[in-house]
Amino acid sequence: MENVTMEKIVNLCKQYGFVYPGSEIYDGFANTWDFGPLGVELKNNIKKAWWQRFVQEDINTYGIDAAILMNPKVWEASGHIESFGDPKMDCKKCKQRFRADSLIEEFSKGTVAAEGMSDEELEKYISDNHIVCPNCKGFDWTKIRKFNPMFKTSRGTLENDADTVYLRPETCQGEYVNFLNVQRSLRAKLPFAIAQIGKSFRNEITPGNFLFRTIEFEQMELQKFCHEKDSMNFYEDYKKRALEFVKDLGLASDKLRYHDHDKLAHYAKAACDIQYKFPIGWEELNGIHHRGTWDLSRHSEYSGKKMEYQDPETNEKFIPNVIEYSIGADRLALAILCQSYEEEALEDGTTREVMHFHPYIAPYKAAILPLVKKFHSEKAKEVCLELAKIFMVTYDETGSIGKRYRRQDVAGTPYCITIDDETINNGTVTVRDRDTMKQVTLKIEEVPSYIKDKMKI
Repeated sequence: MENVTMEKIVNLCKQYGFVYPGSEIYDGFANTWDFGPLGVELKNNIKKAWWQRFVQEDINTYGIDAAILMNPKVWEASGHIESFGDPKMDCKKCKQRFRADSLIEEFSKGTVAAEGMSDEELEKYISDNHIVCPNCKGFDWTKIRKFNPMFKTSRGTLENDADTVYLRPETCQGEYVNFLNVQRSLRAKLPFAIAQIGKSFRNEITPGNFLFRTIEFEQMELQKFCHEKDSMNFYEDYKKRALEFVKDLGLASDKLRYHDHDKLAHYAKAACDIQYKFPIGWEELNGIHHRGTWDLSRHSEYSGKKMEYQDPETNEKFIPNVIEYSIGADRLALAILCQSYEEEALEDGTTREVMHFHPYIAPYKAAILPLVKKFHSEKAKEVCLELAKIFMVTYDETGSIGKRYRRQDVAGTPYCITIDDETINNGTVTVRDRDTMKQVTLKIEEVPSYIKDKMKI
C-alpha cells in the first residue's frame, strides 16, 4: 500500500498480535516492545531464513552464540569505552536531549547521511537549516556532547569500579574473540566466516520510530576472515548477497538502494549500507564493512594473544582482514511489515487488509477452518494436529467463513484449508490462496508437499 504510515503499522501490530508496547499495564517503558504470537513467529522465521542462507548453505561459515557479558577489556580493545558515543544536543528550552544526526536525518527525510558528519558539520547543518526541537519547537541548542550509550552493570556482591561490566552494544566482538577457538577446533582454513544471532543493548537517549531504533535489539551478523588480496572481492560479494536476501524475503527493488559511506572510520577500507524506504524515509537496513585488520590487531594487543593465521601451504603468518555483514532482525521485521501491508479494494466494493508475507516467513503457513463447526470441527482438529507436526498452523472455527478468511489475510497466512463434507466423504480439502483468493481442491495427503513447495526461498 502506498503512503502507509508508521502509526498505521504500530496500531495494526498491536491489534493483531504482532508487537505490543513493553510493560503496557504499567503505562509502558519507553521504546521497548514485546513481540506477540504472530510477531515472534515472523521474527523467528526471518532469523531462520538468514541462518539458512548465510550459515547452513555456506560450508565455510560457522555459527556461535557468544556471551552477552564479556570481560571489560574487550570494550577497551574495541574502543567502546574510550570513544564510543553518540552526538547529543540538549534543547535549552524544554531540556530534552536528542541525537544530532537523527535530527538531521528526520528533517531531511533520509536524504542526508548525517552519521559520517563531524560535530562541527552537524552543528552547522542544524543552524543553517533552522532545525527546531521536535518536542517544543524551540531553536536554542547546546553544543554537541558525546554520550556513551553502553549499559553498565556490576558483577559480584559489592558495587565498585573494579566490578563494572557492560551489556554488549554490538555482537561482533564475540566473533573476534573466538576467531582462534573456531579456527583451531574446526580446523578451519581461510577464508571462513563466524556468524551469530543475538541481542545487543544501547542506552539510546532518543530512540523511536517503533522498531527502527530501540534500546534492546537483535542482530544477525557474520565476520568473514580472509587474506588482504581477497578482501575486496568478499566485500563486493556480501553487498550483492545481502541485497538478494532481502529481495527474496519480499522487499521491493524500488524501495532498496546502496549507500556507500563518504567518510570512513580510520581503520576501514570500505563501508556500504543497504537502505530501505520506510514510512519515515530512506534509512539503513543493514551494513557491509571492510574493517581491515583493526579488530584482530587490537584484541591481539590488549590480550597478549597472537591473533594470527598460518597458511598451511605457504607457511605465511598474518592477521586476517575482516569483512563484516550485519543486519538487525527487528529492523528487517519492521521493513517486511511495512512492505507486506496492503488495503486492497475488491471487486464487490469492499476493502480487505492483507499482509503479503512470503510463505517462508509467514507466522502461520496455513489456517484450518471447519466450514460448519457442528459437523466439521472434529475432522478439522484432526487435520490441524497432523499438519502442526510439519509447520506452524492455526485453527479458527468462530464466525462466518468469510470473516475467518479476512482474519487470516491480515495475519498474513498464505493458505486457508477448509474442512467440509467432501473432506469427511472422500478425503479432499479446499485450499484458498491469500493473494489471489483462488481455491484448489487437494487430497489431504497432498497438502504438506503443496505448501512446502511454496515456502522455498
